[in-house]
Amino acid sequence: MKKILSLMLAVIMCFAFAACGTNETVEEPTDATGAVEGKHFAIATDMGFSPFEFQDAEGNIVGIDMDILAAIAEDQGFTYDLQYIGWDAAIAACQAGQADGMIAGASITDARKESGWIFSDGYYEATQGMAVAADSAIAGFADLKGETVAVKIGTMSQSYADSIKDEYGFDVMTLETSADIYQAVMTGTAAACMDDTPILKYSIKTGALDMKFVEGTENEPAQYGFAIFNADNQELVDLFNAGLENIRANGKYDEILANYLG
Repeated sequence: MKKILSLMLAVIMCFAFAACGTNETVEEPTDATGAVEGKHFAIATDMGFSPFEFQDAEGNIVGIDMDILAAIAEDQGFTYDLQYIGWDAAIAACQAGQADGMIAGASITDARKESGWIFSDGYYEATQGMAVAADSAIAGFADLKGETVAVKIGTMSQSYADSIKDEYGFDVMTLETSADIYQAVMTGTAAACMDDTPILKYSIKTGALDMKFVEGTENEPAQYGFAIFNADNQELVDLFNAGLENIRANGKYDEILANYLG
């Protein structure tokens, strides 16, 4: 009988230990720097937004945003799938929970924050400016009366154009992509386009656009930020901020910018 009781007690103790084990907190593995490993995210981006995100001759998605994201992911020990789907689609994917965050040259503004955008620290400071056809006589906003200016819908460029259109007497045409607004200028549908200054200058410098940048048309600079639309994904913003700080400190950030902007 004692043997039976002892056996029963041993079985009960085993179940008790097993039950305790199921409540044990398992910490996620970290590397030597304390960065969380094993995290995987879906990240959306814009299309044809050189030099921040674009396809190279081999079809690879490259650019400043892409290199910054890759460097931060490596530094912080997470992986990601990239959705190269365009500005509006990237926002929609994040809002629908199909993507965890987006990096697409998105300017940090109070209006966006109020509408549900949650931003990282700023990772690049940019202005909006205007470009015209290479043979255009337009030298500034004063020459735009009665003309049409093309902008990408839902962007800071649209907000900038809308804010000054009445003062200078021009109409604003909204299109889906940067490529669309450039095409509008090249075909004469629009007299000018407005876009992020570094994008316009890079594309003109590399010969991708047969256009000229109109100096003196820039607005006040704004910071680009990585964005999420669901507070449950705050960890991703925290990882981005920590990695951004590290790649700025170790020189990788400056190396990335120099590679594209000189």
